[in-house]
Amino acid sequence: MSSDLSEQGTSASGAPRSRSVMKWVLMVGLVTFFAGLLFGYDQGVIAGALAGVKDSFKVSTFASEVITSWVTLGALVAALVAGIAADRYGRRPMLLVAGLLFIAGAVIQGVAQGAEVLVVGRLITGFGIGFASVVAPLYAAEMAPPRIRGRIVSTYQLAITFGIFCAYLISDLLESSEWRTMFLVAAVPGVLLIITTMLIPESSRWYVKVGRGADARRSLEKVTEPSEVDQALSTVQAEVADETADGEAGWAEVFSPRMRKALIVGIGLAIFQQITGINAIIYYADKIFESAGITSTAAQTKATLYCVGLTNVLATFVAVAYIDRFGRRPLLFMGLIGMFVSLCAVAMGFATQSTVDPGAGTSIVGIITMVGLVVFIASFAFSLGPVVWTIISEIYPGRVRGRAVSLATAFNWGAAFLVAQFFLTLTDGIGEAATFFLFAAMCVLAFIFVWRYVPETRGRSLEEIQEMWEQDGAIADWEKTAPRH
Repeated sequence: MSSDLSEQGTSASGAPRSRSVMKWVLMVGLVTFFAGLLFGYDQGVIAGALAGVKDSFKVSTFASEVITSWVTLGALVAALVAGIAADRYGRRPMLLVAGLLFIAGAVIQGVAQGAEVLVVGRLITGFGIGFASVVAPLYAAEMAPPRIRGRIVSTYQLAITFGIFCAYLISDLLESSEWRTMFLVAAVPGVLLIITTMLIPESSRWYVKVGRGADARRSLEKVTEPSEVDQALSTVQAEVADETADGEAGWAEVFSPRMRKALIVGIGLAIFQQITGINAIIYYADKIFESAGITSTAAQTKATLYCVGLTNVLATFVAVAYIDRFGRRPLLFMGLIGMFVSLCAVAMGFATQSTVDPGAGTSIVGIITMVGLVVFIASFAFSLGPVVWTIISEIYPGRVRGRAVSLATAFNWGAAFLVAQFFLTLTDGIGEAATFFLFAAMCVLAFIFVWRYVPETRGRSLEEIQEMWEQDGAIADWEKTAPRH
């Protein structure tokens, strides 16, 4: 009896939870974390490395934009095929591919002797990120218990923010001339992803889909209480049988009228996550602070490290802690309001001081910018950042989930590519103030979109979420129509 008790913990609801189950759930979270870590590190490292790259290769502004943005182009291409590959070959093999691609891209960037080779390395790194950004949240959503699914999937965004912070910290510790080392360090998250992926079970849903029922049971036994395994397996088998009754799903089914509501929600959220300005700030943080009057390279790096990096990490903990308590929609609403107000403050700061004396140090507009960006980063980090990835991984039927998640993620990367490619050109053309006002306007549109189209999925099983799409009426009323666990 004492042995049995030693293997038990207690959940927040008072129900016993075996330590073995929680260990494997933690492993699922770790894989998701390391997948996000490699994404975040690459996002952040370019801010510190770009100055050294420009000095080494004497590249133009357009070439700098290409070096920065082509990682998103690679991610877009990979995202389009990642879901199909994950459905065909499994979630684990695709996570291993993501880790290998990221390591290869990091090495190529670190040893590149010219801008062209560097761009190739960025593209390969993007392929790895694209695979990870689709498969990791998908795997987490399928393996995590519904009561904590939001928290587990949200570790992906937490890891992105932590990766960005690590990249900024390394940029602070190294000189810009040591940009090769910055890129080579990026191989570490790839190695960690490979190691943890080799230790985890494959998704039980994928096992059932390929007819490996015994393996599906063993997979479920790792993340499900013994008394619940039979029911969980029966549920998955029934779902997969229904999903595969008409053969393998194709792209025509993804774009069918039955899928239209879910597709609009997923793609819309994916686009709004990017066009509200987050990657422009991440990629070009030093440039923004320079425009604000923080002209010293050391001061820019410090401002980026703490105003962007640390704030990003700390605020994401809010989402991890409360996404399954407050729900997805409330966090999105609160975050978008904070983002709008802060972007307007930054825009007005630039508008009221068109010139900054380079020798004057930190100016009023610099202070406004730093405060505004801190609020913006914090607001994004507990809302659009983690919540979007969570919802995208939840809302699609299992039959088309791989393809649909790939499509939404590809739109996300497409929007990220456009922002990264043309942000500097946009600020040169219309100015910083107008650019930030434009991002603020996108926050308003995102708020309206969430209000009208995005349902609350907190505490619902993936099957209950599918039933919601069959209902009519306003989105705001849907959360009253289904029980939560």
